[in-house]
Amino acid sequence: MSKKVWITGASSGLGLHTANALREAGFTVVAGARSYSQPEKRLDEMCLPLDVTSEESMQAFAEEALRLTGAPDAVIHCAGVLNLGACETYTDGEIRQVMETNFFGLTRLLRHTLPLMREKGKGKVVAFSSVNGLLGIPWEGAYTASKHAIEGYLECLRMEVGPFGIEVMVVEPGDHRSGSHVYRRHGLHMTEENPYHAAWQRGISVIAHDEENGSCPERLGKKVAKALQKKHLPAKLCIAKWDQHLAVVLHDVLPVKIFSRFISMYYKQKKSTK
Repeated sequence: MSKKVWITGASSGLGLHTANALREAGFTVVAGARSYSQPEKRLDEMCLPLDVTSEESMQAFAEEALRLTGAPDAVIHCAGVLNLGACETYTDGEIRQVMETNFFGLTRLLRHTLPLMREKGKGKVVAFSSVNGLLGIPWEGAYTASKHAIEGYLECLRMEVGPFGIEVMVVEPGDHRSGSHVYRRHGLHMTEENPYHAAWQRGISVIAHDEENGSCPERLGKKVAKALQKKHLPAKLCIAKWDQHLAVVLHDVLPVKIFSRFISMYYKQKKSTK
């Protein structure tokens, strides 16, 4: 019998590539996303409407997924949004939107699935953090905060659910060619009158360039699927280019001011995305 996986944010980006890899590896996949207007079957994958920011939507998704497959063997939270803006000028609504999707979407998913796994006496939880869950970069303050929250939350969760046979893995992708422009939003107040505007424009050109020249998303999906096929999940799966792995190491060993100066200089160069 194939293993059953429920996955959020499965219609685009890294969530889509992960869902595809899981299906190709023989998993039974229930995919949730806002873009699915109604339940339908695509390529042996059940697609269900899901807005992770809505408790009502999450409950409806969990109930229908349970009816279709029974209790999941694994759940994966991939849903996410990014808002590029200055920390000072983010609105409360912008920050809440990022946190509601990236972080609270995860906690909602787990409230509806951990009891099912606990009853089975086993299960696997996978959540997508980011290299930004390990270090910060300019203009991604809300996103970085949400990913740091995921890292801390899963560290605690791992210790709490371990006695019930439930394993936890955090995925930390670097830049990937995943169509992330779909969920990459610009801060409402990043106008020409904003004192950060010129630096912000240079910074977001670097961010867009690095994403468009990032790693292969299909490879990431296959790595996640391979990890789920192992007897035990690795605690962390960092999938990034060598320079981003190096940045993580330097973040931990360099004095804060030196590292911050180094990162700031990198995001001050203007790059073309053509």
